Amino acid sequence: MKKKILEVLIGILIIVVVLAGYHFWNNHKNDESTLTKVKLSEVTHSAFYAPLYVAIEDGYFKEEGIDLELILTSGADKVAAAVLSGDVQIGFAGPESAIYVYNGGEEDYLVTFAGLTKRDGQFIVGKDGKDFDWNDLKGKEVLVGRKGGMPALNFLNALKNAGIKPSEVKLNYSVEFAALAGSYIAGIGDFVNLFEQSARE
Repeated sequence: MKKKILEVLIGILIIVVVLAGYHFWNNHKNDESTLTKVKLSEVTHSAFYAPLYVAIEDGYFKEEGIDLELILTSGADKVAAAVLSGDVQIGFAGPESAIYVYNGGEEDYLVTFAGLTKRDGQFIVGKDGKDFDWNDLKGKEVLVGRKGGMPALNFLNALKNAGIKPSEVKLNYSVEFAALAGSYIAGIGDFVNLFEQSARE
């Protein structure tokens, strides 16, 4: 009889230990000290990337055991440099940066593995306030961003789709992505190729 009671007590003790262990693990699995720290470099802040911001703010990454730090690194070339240097683990930018790094012969090249948006969130901004027509760009200077960058490539594609030849527009590739809005406000160019929030402001 004593042996039976001892077996029952040991069984209860094992159940209590297992339940206590599970309870502790469940309550502490997403404790800040146990989260994996991941730094993500983004090319720009934009309303088009709202799904990422919502996921961060609503704690979806923490639920998966990830402490995500979002860092603004304006320009895909700078995002690529941040990843290659090891300053960040993930870079959020257009795929051109991975292509340029690979074509440059980098042994430890970048790999594109996911997409957050289906379309690019660019806007052509002008000063006169009249209804826009693609023909308004003919003979005008347009700040499009760095040559070979996604904003410039998307703009060229939009021109093509509108039946406008790039030679009919004065394309200004000399202004860095992060300086497009400021340069345009300062009086450079007739039109500028911008993302939200810069386009709205």
